[in-house]
Amino acid sequence: MEENQRDAAAAGSEAGEEALVGNVNKLMVTPPGYTGVPRKGHLIFDACFESGNLGRVDYISEFEFDLFIRPDTCNPRFRVWFNFTLENVRETQRVIFNIVNFSKTKSLYRDGMSPVVKSTSRPKWQRLPAKNVYYYRCPDHRRNYVMSFAFCFDREDDVYQFAYCYPYTYSRLQHYLDSLERKNLDYVQRELLGLSVQQRRLDLLTITNPALLSSEKEKRLVFLTARVHPGESPASFVCQGVIDFLVSQHPAAKVLRDHVIFKIVPMLNPDGVYLGNYRCSLMGFDLNRHWQEPSPWAHPTLHAVKQLIVQMSRERNVSLEFYIDVHAHSTMMNGFMYGNVFEEEERVQRQAVFPRLLCQNAPDFSFSSTSFNRDVVKAGTGRRFLGGLLDDTSYCYTLEVSFYSYMTAGSSTPVPYTEDTYMKLGRNVARTFLDYYKLNHLVDDSKPSSHMSRCCAAACHLCVSYNNICYPTVFLPFFNSLDALPPARQGKRNVKNQDGEKVERRIHSIRGDF
Repeated sequence: MEENQRDAAAAGSEAGEEALVGNVNKLMVTPPGYTGVPRKGHLIFDACFESGNLGRVDYISEFEFDLFIRPDTCNPRFRVWFNFTLENVRETQRVIFNIVNFSKTKSLYRDGMSPVVKSTSRPKWQRLPAKNVYYYRCPDHRRNYVMSFAFCFDREDDVYQFAYCYPYTYSRLQHYLDSLERKNLDYVQRELLGLSVQQRRLDLLTITNPALLSSEKEKRLVFLTARVHPGESPASFVCQGVIDFLVSQHPAAKVLRDHVIFKIVPMLNPDGVYLGNYRCSLMGFDLNRHWQEPSPWAHPTLHAVKQLIVQMSRERNVSLEFYIDVHAHSTMMNGFMYGNVFEEEERVQRQAVFPRLLCQNAPDFSFSSTSFNRDVVKAGTGRRFLGGLLDDTSYCYTLEVSFYSYMTAGSSTPVPYTEDTYMKLGRNVARTFLDYYKLNHLVDDSKPSSHMSRCCAAACHLCVSYNNICYPTVFLPFFNSLDALPPARQGKRNVKNQDGEKVERRIHSIRGDF
């Protein structure tokens, strides 16, 4: 491994980046020409562990090091995720680390985001102070964007770990699912849906009242997936928040289990997560571009999930009403959703209901950032493919959450996400189904619930009817704004989101925000 690092350094900057095929392994970095006994302060870098990523270290001075992200396996295009440890530090040693080969130019580092750090004596992840982080175009690295951060080590015996965002590993998921399984809850079923290329588990959770599975009545089904992009670790925290709420003893969770079947695949790309990739699988595929024709040998996890969804969509008495794929976003704030574009006005209105309800339940969710598109480049995504495959009673969304922070209504100060607030968003996603299915009246009134306390009757003051569909009264301003729009403006327009992507949006789907 150390020989690989020396070869890469000798090959020049561009060729060196292409040669990064493995992680540094207990690499001690000393001044050039130094042949003496290693001493404290000669830093030892390591990324040979689960979800680790650091491909090369260049010594610049005693106080500065250039760090190179290892590209995704079999795909040199993606270099974003990093996760490495440092040891053999000297107390009060001050250093600057420059991460010099990001593959993306746009980044939340421009807006105050910072890496996370922990150490052996302080095992809870925390963000570095934003004042110590700099993101800039660097002339020394072909004018690429560089993220530099300053750090002062304070405990010599500690091993320090730095990462792009809070890691959520494959092993962590397995421990979580094992502990859930040991509880022997009759309303939770864990299945092995398939295996990855490297033979890691593709887990499927089914959460519902077992009586509902055997019932002959029509079954409402919600399908949720996460971590198709392995470096988007916040998606796993959101997903765990959904699961935690649904399996809890909260009265609202019990009502949901009695009326809805939830099927959850918490980690669609276990190999990529294990290997420390950002976007791709072991074989270098972006799985979220292969939903149309996944290969059973190259994309086995995606193939298994698609087969299951297609099978369920054809079952009698099964209404697959939601597919939600959870991601993390590297340039935008808050949680938000992407949805599909439909020609039928009523279906467009109905598709906006769930994001609007979630906006009411989750202060960090932004409906104004939610958009509906049919970009050609997104045709192979789960949202786009399944949106075309399933019938008009089904809604497919991508749920995005920022790698960095959210801003609440009326505030201009970003609040950095933590592991707990990511999970809280997941719990709020689960709660929102209670509002969507109008099940609040079944929740014990003595227990806290979400903003709708009862379901509507024909003339209930809590609800409003629009196009023969019943919604909470908070939708009244929204529907009034729809009625007020002149016909010429109830069309489509092309706008750009913060990634610069062209987005086709129906004007009425973003008016009347509340």
